[in-house]
Amino acid sequence: MAADRAGWSRSLEVFFERGRVRIGAALMLAIEVAFFAFFVAGTHGWIVPLEKPTTTDFVSFYAAGTLADAGAPQLAYDQAAHLAAEEAATAPGIGYQFFNYPPVFLLLCAALAPMPYLVAFCVFIAVTLAFYLAVASRILDDRSGTALLALLAFPMVFWAIGLGQNAFLTAALFGAATLLVDRRPILAGLLFGALCYKPHFGLLVPLALAAAGRWRCFAAAAAAAVGLVLVSLALFGSGTWEAFLAAATGSHAVYESGRILFAGMVSPFGAVRLLGGNVGLAYAVQALGSLVAASAVVVVWRRDLSLPTRAAVLASATLVALPLSLLYDLMLGAIAAAWLIRDRASVAARGLEMGALIGLSLVLLDGRYLAETWHLPVFPLVAVALFAIATGRAMREMAEQGAAIFGPWRGRPKEYAG
Repeated sequence: MAADRAGWSRSLEVFFERGRVRIGAALMLAIEVAFFAFFVAGTHGWIVPLEKPTTTDFVSFYAAGTLADAGAPQLAYDQAAHLAAEEAATAPGIGYQFFNYPPVFLLLCAALAPMPYLVAFCVFIAVTLAFYLAVASRILDDRSGTALLALLAFPMVFWAIGLGQNAFLTAALFGAATLLVDRRPILAGLLFGALCYKPHFGLLVPLALAAAGRWRCFAAAAAAAVGLVLVSLALFGSGTWEAFLAAATGSHAVYESGRILFAGMVSPFGAVRLLGGNVGLAYAVQALGSLVAASAVVVVWRRDLSLPTRAAVLASATLVALPLSLLYDLMLGAIAAAWLIRDRASVAARGLEMGALIGLSLVLLDGRYLAETWHLPVFPLVAVALFAIATGRAMREMAEQGAAIFGPWRGRPKEYAG
């Protein structure tokens, strides 16, 4: 009887915990939908007439795709031609949206361009969002309505939708690869390799795989990246790659100058620039952050730690290590958080972690306003805090194993059955 009462008590506790999550997520989602509707109305001139038309980042992808389909993929890197294609897709006078992606990404852009612009936008967002939700739900091991509400309530979801960005695709590929890295390393490697359309997001992946001795995964990732490059070469020609490399060598000036707002950057580089630091100081701080993030990944992945801990550290460290990442890229932070939440019952977890993750999500609700108005580096601070939570759990897990942090490698990481 006592056992039955204890079991009933635990069931009630789980029920009310899930109920609170459902209510909280629903409230956040309602607030975000209301603000999203307001901003959509504002950017379309339905509240106050606009002096010039506005658009989204997606027009950059669509215009590049139309140029590729017209037989001139190299013009995606010619700002005048690319702007003309953007205006043809939307309206004359829009602000220019840069296209700095390697020709690999043109493969997707070219597939979208035959559709009407708004149809292509909706298809791209709907498919990549569904992919992200499927992966994140699998990481959480929870496909309930409550989990779906919580995932949709993450504030960066609406930034990614509103800007028409590819953050859902990036987060989904990264998350799916971490899900499979222990059980299906070749498929995981192919998914990691597919990130070559946004290559800086794979910056720490080779370090992690090498440190863990995941050589099949490493080889598959390299093969996937090389294969996609070769396909893009075959379809678009070497001239397109030459145009991309020429554009890429000068792109740093755009980010250093503030043409892309420092308030929207997630990196330590962006934080320093937002606070008024010069470019040299910003790069020095970024280099330090990248070194710390890379070191943490190597240590954690060469240890016999759980997959949730390894994956959370890799995803959160990537956000810290990248010199360029923008607010919608924090969708990768949602992948790190999902791994931490899934393994919240582990010995190394702490109760404050869940509260901290909720707090970070709430801060992001008004993060852009705080960053632009008060010059607070909200997004970099959130990324660093998430990295600190993940590495803190990793250190406690190593302490539970009685392992010295910089001791000898204890063998291949355990496979995760989740």
